[in-house]
Amino acid sequence: MASTQINPTRMELTRLKKKLATATRGHKLLKDKRDELMRSFLDMARLNRELRAKVEKAISEANKNFVLASASMNPQTLSASMLAPKQEVYLDVSYTNVMSVDIPVYNINTRTSDKNDIYCYGLAFTSADLDDAVSSLADVLPDMLRLAEIEKSCQLMSAEIEKTRRRVNALEHVMIPETKEKIRYITMKLDENERSTQTRLMKVKDMVLKNAHGY
Repeated sequence: MASTQINPTRMELTRLKKKLATATRGHKLLKDKRDELMRSFLDMARLNRELRAKVEKAISEANKNFVLASASMNPQTLSASMLAPKQEVYLDVSYTNVMSVDIPVYNINTRTSDKNDIYCYGLAFTSADLDDAVSSLADVLPDMLRLAEIEKSCQLMSAEIEKTRRRVNALEHVMIPETKEKIRYITMKLDENERSTQTRLMKVKDMVLKNAHGY
């Protein structure tokens, strides 16, 4: 198969040896990249699990407080108290590069710096349970954004790990073995040609000597 694909010359042999050296270096670099991505991915996966448990617990507590507030307040009063929010939250998205993967970084800014602006109602006609629910949701918001950031990062890293793994396998199981086989074939053919040339030269030398001695 190799004989139909390559020209067994020294120039081709030199080219293939350079190609093999480059592929070998690339294979090592890609393996190192894959291993580092896996390490970062596992660290993020552990952090994701911890954050998810924390966020789910906080949201569950907030829901309980909302249920208690709904039970103790008039439905119209509860609905009216949430109609006109005083605070606004803005999300800024930036990116950081981790092993050639653009990882999102979420930052939040509020319209005002007053922490009491999360309460968009007067305190005279609402229950303390509603205050607790609003406060707990405000407290969990940074963790929710961090969780979203980590989960997106895990998705991006997982895709990059799979792409890098395919490249490593292609080099390890296809390109490098094929290049080595071509080098072996060319080397064998060149050695064979050299032996044939040496044999012809010896025969010519014998003929010249015979002619010189009149045999």
